[in-house]
Amino acid sequence: MTQPAVNEPAAPTRWGILATGKIAHTFARDLALVPDAELVAVGSRRGEAAEAFAAEHGGRPHASYEALVADPDVEVVYVASPHALHLEHARMAFEAGKHVLCEKPLTLTTADAEEMVRLARQHDRFLMEAMWTACHPLVRAVVDEVRAGRFGTPRHLHAELGFRVDAGPDDRMFDPALGASALLDMGIYPLTFAHLVLGEAEQLSATAALSDRGIDLDVAVSGRYPGGALATMTASMTSWSSRAAAIATDLGRIDVPDFHHPTTATFTPYADGSTNDDDVRRQPVEIVAADPVVGRGYGNEIAEVGRCLRAGLRESPWVPHDQTLTLMRQMDTIRAQVGVAFG
Repeated sequence: MTQPAVNEPAAPTRWGILATGKIAHTFARDLALVPDAELVAVGSRRGEAAEAFAAEHGGRPHASYEALVADPDVEVVYVASPHALHLEHARMAFEAGKHVLCEKPLTLTTADAEEMVRLARQHDRFLMEAMWTACHPLVRAVVDEVRAGRFGTPRHLHAELGFRVDAGPDDRMFDPALGASALLDMGIYPLTFAHLVLGEAEQLSATAALSDRGIDLDVAVSGRYPGGALATMTASMTSWSSRAAAIATDLGRIDVPDFHHPTTATFTPYADGSTNDDDVRRQPVEIVAADPVVGRGYGNEIAEVGRCLRAGLRESPWVPHDQTLTLMRQMDTIRAQVGVAFG
């Protein structure tokens, strides 16, 4: 077998996109910015939707998901369908011999997520949840600095993500059959941020406001983490939050003004002897990412998938299966506490 020359660039990762909704369009725009990635096909339940998507972003259009995963040019499938359909579509891709990047949350329940991981291992295929927060260069820089102890010991974390969803009652965001949930759509981000910074939660308590169809529109979660660190997290489909995150340590405070799409993060040290009435804050220290953000951030997770595939990995060290399953268990616990059930 002929081996590529030492300096010959690796072949691009060949992507197929399953579903053509809003998030798939954003993903495709970022994919175009990743040098070692190529969009080769897109699949939709409606042929005209696939053709319109391909006309805008490139790739071969397929009028069904089955045709997409059967395309021999597709190496990895990005599953961009609603949460409730993720397991079905990932199974289809694995059985066709494709690797999978599946939009978050991986599934509606831990049991389904465990089944998806089992299928990936059975078919010896790569699987990663599309959790861009864990791949974002600035978030990774914050996490690395905190874990290294540069900013002291974290004692409290707060993160919130909320925006008003203006859509009809049959929209995916309000349809229980499709996994509508402020927790699954928004709350997974503060939960993930806290997990990355503080470690696995030891205890979580939640309360929520539910719709007349039984989905959580607003949810607030408090948690205790290793070392006695505490976290408060909120998610909302009815109101506009600051989208900010903050980490209070015994030496000062880390602020991430928009942790969902962060562009800046700073640590403000407090002088010894500071009190509630007389605090002396030192010059803020900017936290700098080692790599640039690619597009809206999807580009970084796309690049991570390509890196893992070239290395022969079946899961990403940045978004390992155990981490995904841990967060799924946390969301199962929270839903049980607030009285939300699917199916």
